[in-house]
Amino acid sequence: MTTPLIMRVMASGLSIAEKAGEVIREIMLKGDLNVVDKGQKNYDPQTEADRKCQQMIIGSLSNHFKNLRIIGEEGEEDVSKIPKDLIVEQFDTKFLEQYKCPEAFTDIAENDLVVWIDPLDGTNEFVEGLIENVTVLIGIAYREASIGGIIHQPFFKCSTTNKMGRTIWGLKELGTGGYVRKSPPENKFIVTTTRSHSNEIVKATIEAIKADQVLRVGGCGFKVLQLLEGKAHCYVFASPGCKKWDTCACEAILEQDGGTLTDINGKHYNYGPNVEYPNKQGVLATAKGIDHDALIEKIPQSTKDSLGTKK
Repeated sequence: MTTPLIMRVMASGLSIAEKAGEVIREIMLKGDLNVVDKGQKNYDPQTEADRKCQQMIIGSLSNHFKNLRIIGEEGEEDVSKIPKDLIVEQFDTKFLEQYKCPEAFTDIAENDLVVWIDPLDGTNEFVEGLIENVTVLIGIAYREASIGGIIHQPFFKCSTTNKMGRTIWGLKELGTGGYVRKSPPENKFIVTTTRSHSNEIVKATIEAIKADQVLRVGGCGFKVLQLLEGKAHCYVFASPGCKKWDTCACEAILEQDGGTLTDINGKHYNYGPNVEYPNKQGVLATAKGIDHDALIEKIPQSTKDSLGTKK
């Protein structure tokens, strides 16, 4: 019996993400990141790790799934020119042995899916040496909705085994894995937000939410990890700077965990193959048990107006 496609894509993605983490650590250890500025208006660094990991992820997925639509942060890739040594052949066999495909996804075809990848989320922090913030993101969309996600954290060190790197995953109607979920504290309200892309609108929005504490960290993946592990109650980004490859994986994992990720009006983003890449209406994500709608009500109308979401 053939293993359903979605399970094979997840199992392949898990192995690829882990291998990409090894590449990121190797390049960091080498000390020369080969940084180029790809920004047109603002500084937007890209490193050798961004480029190499994107080739690895796209090349490996395309090798297994010829008709899969893959959209990556670093642009189009000519698969025929990707070095063979970057192709990851392995599947995560433990995942395939342990989990059964959800009934709703058993008959999915390759051209039904869109995979959104950020080969190195948190490049600013990577360049600055804030390596804990760095993640690899692989998101899977079906019928325009995020259904599966993988977040690999290359510089996470397991306290019991000293192993470097961990991989968190989630698939709709199946579950999540790779972390221990914790609830945020009840005696204070903690918000996580951008470390490097703040502005007056972002600040005003956070003030309106009345946070007791603000965690400013880099990367969408790392911010969502704060919610999964009880270090923050919500993630707010009242700006159009985030892209679909930042949120697709995060949305699937967080929502399967019991949380919510939407734009600042409470609407889920469309992850279809022909959508615009920017998340123009910002991002609001909440941990399990947090009233998402109540937070939407607290966001100032001036913020919503600034993001083109007038009443």
